[in-house]
Order: sequence, then structure tokens, then C-alpha cells
Amino acid sequence: MDKIYLKARAKINLNLEILNKRKDNYHNIKSVFQKINLYDEMYIEKIATGEFELETNIESLNTNDNIIYKAYLALKEKYENISGVKVVLNKKIPMQAGLGGGSTDCASFILGINKLFNLKLSKSEIQTIGKSLGADVVPCFYNTAILAEGIGDKITTINTNFKYYIVIVKPNISCNTKEMYEIIDKKNKITKLDLSNMIIKGLQNNDIKLLANNLHNTFEDIHISNDIIQNIKEKLTLNGAIGSLMTGSGSCVYGIFKDKQIALETYKKLKPDYDTYICTSYNSKRSEKFD
Repeated sequence: MDKIYLKARAKINLNLEILNKRKDNYHNIKSVFQKINLYDEMYIEKIATGEFELETNIESLNTNDNIIYKAYLALKEKYENISGVKVVLNKKIPMQAGLGGGSTDCASFILGINKLFNLKLSKSEIQTIGKSLGADVVPCFYNTAILAEGIGDKITTINTNFKYYIVIVKPNISCNTKEMYEIIDKKNKITKLDLSNMIIKGLQNNDIKLLANNLHNTFEDIHISNDIIQNIKEKLTLNGAIGSLMTGSGSCVYGIFKDKQIALETYKKLKPDYDTYICTSYNSKRSEKFD
């Protein structure tokens, strides 16, 4: 095998609880991640130069700060049989949006290199490499709904095949996750609602109302652009969303829909004013193998 194609899928957080700050300055979280059918396209090809090359439609990503390049260096240092690779990345997931675009690209790259060079890495080895590169990388290895705890590295897969429709709105603002955590650290009191079990029950029973009634994101409560976020949530709800929430540390806001046609009509109404996407939940039956 000399070339591989991967779909690096985005995620939304159906809930995101920030529990506390750890001594290592990371934060313990409890969150249900849902993979969705919105993805970056990634082609990885072996090349004879022995170097790393990146070709992408987003010029700002073509730097040594790119998490894919950092993953390549980490893998090459540990596994000597890895040669040069060329990565062609067609980005469709908006950046700094709470959809895990960088993390899922990194996770897909690690999985791709594992197959391309026949490294035969264990699940534990793959997760250790991912964790060293970013807290959100480990959940992105899974192409299904999961419960993530700890810093995002303790994973419980959720047995669900629930398909629902999602309209995602990206306002004209970007969010820095580090800065958002700093705001949380300065707050004396953050609302903590442990809603994960109710969300998991909703996913397992295909109960979209139970799911919608328990959406919650700690970051949303303290967001510096909360008025913009709330305005978009209201528009989604007025147009038929059963529930809506900001994902990650922002800035994307999504609405969930049971009916495809209503979701499509909402997408068409909001698209002239916002960067808007329509997709579905995604749950692969092969996610335990990181497929």
C-alpha cells in the first residue's frame, strides 16, 4: 500500500461539563461526543524524498505548527521505518469552531500512517500517541458517539445507531480554547449539571426529545459572545430545531432535527446570513477498531 484516503470526521458535543482544573493545568471534563457526517478529506502518500509535504486548500495551515506535521515528527521519531509522506488535505470543517477539525485531522493521520506503514500499533499505543498531541485527539479516533472523561482520554463507547439531522451555524467569530478555559478558571462558580446519563439514554433509545432536553455546555454560560450564540440558538429553534447548543468552546452552534425536510428548510433560511452546514449524526459499527 502506497496511498490511503481517509475521512476525518467532525464532532459535536451533546454536553460538555468542565469539572475541575488539575495539578497539571489540564481540566477534567465529562462530555458526550457525537461524530457527524461532515469531514475533511485526507490523502496520504509515500514519497521517496524522506520528507513531509502538505498540500491544503487552507494556506494558513501550511506551517510547522500544523498538528499533522507534529504527529508525523512524533511517529517518525518512534518508528524508524516511516519514510517521507505527502498529505493532501481538503478542509471542509470550519476552524476554531468547536468541531474538532484539527484533532480529527491528527487522529486520522495517525490511523493512516499505521495502515500505510503496517505499524500494527495496538489501540493503547495509538491512544498514547494521540494524547501526547492534544486532549481532543483521543475522542476523535472513534467514529461513533462516546462518553469522554478525564481530560478526554477515558473513553466509553455508546451503543447507538441513532440517526438525526443537524444544522450547524458558524458565526463570524472564532474562539481560542485556551482563552476560554482561562475565563472558566477566573470564575468563582460554574454551573455543573451531570446530564450525560440522560443524553446516553436518549441516544440508545432513539429519543430525540430526551436528547434535546438535556443539551448543556459549560462554555456557553461564560462565552464572551453569548448574545450572538443565544441569537443563533433562537433562530434555530424558531425554525424547527428540537434543541440547540454551542459545541466545544465555540463558536459553532448547532440545532438537532428529527425531520430531514425541516432541517433542509432551516439550512436554506440561515445560509444567506451565516456560514451554515447540514449533516447527520454518524455512528460506525466498526468504531472499536478505529475504522
